Amino acid sequence: MSGHSGAGGFAQRIGAQVEDADDGGARIAFEVGEEHLNPAGTLHGGVVATLVDTAMGQAIRTTTGDGEVPATSQLTVTYLRPGKPGPLAVTARLRTRGAHLTVCEADVEQDGEALAHAVATFALLRR
Repeated sequence: MSGHSGAGGFAQRIGAQVEDADDGGARIAFEVGEEHLNPAGTLHGGVVATLVDTAMGQAIRTTTGDGEVPATSQLTVTYLRPGKPGPLAVTARLRTRGAHLTVCEADVEQDGEALAHAVATFALLRR
């Protein structure tokens, strides 16, 4: 999958755009606006959590078969520095895929600096 497309669901409603998703990886572009800031004037942590969760889900979907749906069962986000208005990118990659559980990680960058790192476990559900 290449080119820009909406991430779907809530992530699309806040403006996340999937730039690329292929072969166990995904990249999401996001424009941080005033509406995404917390009272301190920095990027809200919940927005970051949504973005990394979405990117990792997209990465997993590049490896799933028909009827398999990834569902987040654990998410850890380490916030490294505050985000600000402007563009940022989230890059996710599948680390380990099992029969029922998959582990992914993601990095958030803005202006060439790391904002956050995330690790998540996803259950692979059957439709």
